[in-house]
Amino acid sequence: MSEYQYYEFQAIDRPLSEADRRALRDLSTRARITATSFTNSYEWGDFKGDPAKLMERWFDLHLYVANWGSRRMMIRLPARMIDRHLLEAFLREVNCAELKVAGENLILDIGRDEVESEDWDDDGSGWLAALTPLRAEVLAGDLRLFYLLWLTAVEADIVAADELEPMPGIGPMTTGLEAFTEFFGIDPDLVDAAAERSVVGSAISADAARSVIAAMPDREKTGLLVQLFEGAPHVTAELRAEVRKRLGPETVAPPVAARTAGELRARARAIRLARERADADKAAAERKRQAEEAEKVRRARLDAVARRGESGWREVESEIERRNPGGYDKAASLLFDLKAIAEESGTIEDFLRRLRTIRERHVRKERFIERLAALG
Repeated sequence: MSEYQYYEFQAIDRPLSEADRRALRDLSTRARITATSFTNSYEWGDFKGDPAKLMERWFDLHLYVANWGSRRMMIRLPARMIDRHLLEAFLREVNCAELKVAGENLILDIGRDEVESEDWDDDGSGWLAALTPLRAEVLAGDLRLFYLLWLTAVEADIVAADELEPMPGIGPMTTGLEAFTEFFGIDPDLVDAAAERSVVGSAISADAARSVIAAMPDREKTGLLVQLFEGAPHVTAELRAEVRKRLGPETVAPPVAARTAGELRARARAIRLARERADADKAAAERKRQAEEAEKVRRARLDAVARRGESGWREVESEIERRNPGGYDKAASLLFDLKAIAEESGTIEDFLRRLRTIRERHVRKERFIERLAALG
């Protein structure tokens, strides 16, 4: 297809009502619309709606893929659960992402063009499911997604070499972060360099959480349980944030010297060179294995031909007399093996004499003579 676009939206916090779905149907008669999603693709034309407005009104996640390399993702986040100024500090030098205020929410809008894909048949489906966990991770206080966005500025040489990384590490990567890296084509070697250090201060033990929750006033615990009973979204994330806040310094790991953007770039180059060397060594080992395997097959074939003695020469004549391309190919190939055997056994002069006799006898069979020439 010459042009292809894929749109997908996901509602997480609140399902779509019947009225919502009717309004969405007015935007597209072809879209697949459910209580939690809107999906459509186009091979001609374009989507009539504005994805940003759909996000403001109905959806929590949006993904867009075009086969010319454009990719976009939007994430809607409750503003009360997000430190907007902290996130904006991550995005200060990032050209591909913007944080927008939309009523009681913030919308993170990410877009990159000319993203290269190894899968030319990628129709966009499946990506949003892989990326969906990122929203819950951010709401739980995991800001590594924003570190990855900062890395896009490092990759583009927008960030000064002496600028410090915004957090001391992003390892180990979650499946959502790995999918995000692949979807937006972020330099995998730069990501590996950043992920060599583990994220710190994010893990809270069950015992620590239990002691904090037990010490909370009954009124607060009752309020959380009522929210949970009513199906309010983000109760778990809010509780985790509250536990982390009350634990305070206990969850803070010993300080680690932050790396600079220049150090990350240098480390990414070293990782790339090591990977390329490993790939080259692996390819050389595979070529050697294939050559050894081919030599085994060749040796077995030559031994079999040698054991046949004169019957091999008779088969050459028999195949030539078939007067067809297959027969000529088999005769020429067998002569090639007989020549190798003669060279090994020191009887090459005898071989050349018999070959001249065959050539003279069949000189009018031009196709056969051509095959002999091709085999040298």
